Amino acid sequence: MRRMFAKHGARWALAFLFTLLAGAQVAGFMPASLTERIDLFFYDLRMRIASVELDPRIVIVDIDEKSIAELGRWPWSRDVVAGLVDKMAVAYQAKTIAFDILFAEPDNSSGYSTMARLAQGELKSLPQFSQQLERLKPTLDFDARFAAALQGRPVVLGYNLSNEASAIAKGQLPTPVFSVTDLAGRKLDATQWKAYGANLPQLQQAARSGGFFNPLLDSDGLIRRVPLVAQIGANFYSSLSLASAETALAADRIKPVFIEQDAVLSDSQLNEYGALSGLSLRVKPRPILVPVERGLTALITYRGHGGAQGGAFRYVSAVDVLKGRVPNALLNQKILLIGTTVPGLYDLRATPVSPNYPGVEIHANLIASILDGDFKQRPEFSQGFDLLQVIALGLGLGLLLPLLSPFFAILLSVGAALAVAGLNFWLYEGAGLVMPMATALLLILGLFIGNLGWGYLFEYRNRRAIVNLFGEYVAPELVAEMAANPASYSMEGESRELTVMFSDVRGFTTISEGLEPNELREYINAYLTAMSEDIRGNRGTLDKYIGDAVMAFWGAPVVLPDHAARAVATALKMQQSVIVLNQQFILRGWPPLKIGIGLNTGMMRVGDMGSAIRRAYTVMGDAVNLSSRLESITKVYGVGILVGQLTMEAAPQFAYRELDRVRVKGKNEPVPIFEPLGLSAGLNEAQRTQLDQWQQALALLRAQQWEAAEALILQLQASDAHGLYTLYLQRIAHFRANPLPLDWDGVTTFDTK
Repeated sequence: MRRMFAKHGARWALAFLFTLLAGAQVAGFMPASLTERIDLFFYDLRMRIASVELDPRIVIVDIDEKSIAELGRWPWSRDVVAGLVDKMAVAYQAKTIAFDILFAEPDNSSGYSTMARLAQGELKSLPQFSQQLERLKPTLDFDARFAAALQGRPVVLGYNLSNEASAIAKGQLPTPVFSVTDLAGRKLDATQWKAYGANLPQLQQAARSGGFFNPLLDSDGLIRRVPLVAQIGANFYSSLSLASAETALAADRIKPVFIEQDAVLSDSQLNEYGALSGLSLRVKPRPILVPVERGLTALITYRGHGGAQGGAFRYVSAVDVLKGRVPNALLNQKILLIGTTVPGLYDLRATPVSPNYPGVEIHANLIASILDGDFKQRPEFSQGFDLLQVIALGLGLGLLLPLLSPFFAILLSVGAALAVAGLNFWLYEGAGLVMPMATALLLILGLFIGNLGWGYLFEYRNRRAIVNLFGEYVAPELVAEMAANPASYSMEGESRELTVMFSDVRGFTTISEGLEPNELREYINAYLTAMSEDIRGNRGTLDKYIGDAVMAFWGAPVVLPDHAARAVATALKMQQSVIVLNQQFILRGWPPLKIGIGLNTGMMRVGDMGSAIRRAYTVMGDAVNLSSRLESITKVYGVGILVGQLTMEAAPQFAYRELDRVRVKGKNEPVPIFEPLGLSAGLNEAQRTQLDQWQQALALLRAQQWEAAEALILQLQASDAHGLYTLYLQRIAHFRANPLPLDWDGVTTFDTK
């Protein structure tokens, strides 16, 4: 025994340490972000590979391109929506009609509100005008027409909740499902909301019910759960899916169900108070219990990958419903969810099954789960279960692996992993329980690897390793600088003002389709080599290649006070290098290329980032995201380079042309964007004159002086057929045809990345 301990004691001690660490992580004493991501991966995988069957009970009424083409652009006038409701409720006898759409603003498209103001003002002396207007009111007041269509119908209206500091309460909420008073002093762990954007009072009062359509984002940005009930002030309100299910089931009440611990649920116990069990929908002959987790949330069981082709729910065009072209059997006594798939209006969400999942189908999946009583749950005892399996695996494998040969150690480790995965799958499918297993699997892997080679974990922590690692990103001369004083450089994260670049080839898919594989390899290698040489030749840090895109930054790891100027100079040099490359490509019969470059300066996080599997020295932050957005919109303005305001201000030796003020996706504040033209000293008199004329035209356009702006731009276009001038001429024509609101701020909003 003593000899065995002397031989295997170190590995047993290591196994005990691994088990202790795993147990501490499960118990919450250590960060668990990695294991949570792995558990989420397996949870997502099960839904992605699940078979899909069409659910005939729920149908998506789609405001699609076909509907827009026939009925006009969205939003439609309320009398059209009222007609759609009439058709669904009367002709098709829908069981429930739920709008994943908000009707927060009055519909003034008929002109009734304007005429009503005239009747009370300038034309008050003409009683016949008021009388005639009163007779026309039923046909001109579209909101009243819509409210009348909702009255007495099984219609559920959706609305939005908000916790933003600037948000305000707007519109009218539906009747709460219960209040704090109804809880008899008990407290519910519900999501709290400060404000809301609800429907017009006359519409909400006419509708049967209402529900919010806010999902919750997990740490990875995906939607896996939705609050079924949320709290605003002293009242609790149901989600769109819960309210729709309540209407479809003809339930007359939703209430929280409390039962004493260890009690068995029965009809008589639905009114008892104890531990929260779920939400009860009172339906005859027996209430339906909807299980909930913390925050009164429920996991979404996704069925299919979403959309008309990959989802579990039938899609029908709204215009076909309105005009009665859908067979009655498809919609009769069905739950109808009204949503949209029109580009620009498409409510797409990132989910485990698809990065572009129709938001309306999230509600459909939850409704189906309520109807079927099929919910997946993370039970309260999941942490204790995880701790037990970690201890059992740690002790068992920790004792046995050192005693086995490598072959049998592999068999035992693989067998243990399969047993953990099999038990987890059985609990998921058989009992609807979502149980953790990532820590257990990682412990198995750690014990196996540690048993074979735990002495190699700290092998490369020396000066040469750091220099080699940075050598992947920066030029050799910078590596030499760092090697002279390696203590001054670290891979640890820090905040620093840098300038970041994104560059991308326009139309690369078309280019790649026209080349043979070997030609494409040579083509992209030549392009990336030229761009990389330009970047590294100006002391830039080459971050990564993303397909045909290049990401780089200046100012780290070596501090460069003039990082913005170097980045702008590099971008201009890269455009010149593309011209030289295209001459070579044309000689070889290859298509020429164009690139777009986005530059932005600001505070960002820089350091060694990534996962336990792969890491990289990179940058992150809002300033980085804005640079990427700028690159993506270069093609809109017909320019090769776009820079942000901070970059322009930090590199004043260059001449710039202001192109616009934009609000890019992911940012609320507008930012001015500029095109660098070259060194200010290098511009000739004609170029300076054109630049001044452009600034005057831009100022006139923002002042809505269309004729003067158009005249200047036409003058500029006559001497330079730049795509920018064509773009702004088109905008002026659009603004003339579509009068701008009074509060127009001159900002162009981009809704896509």
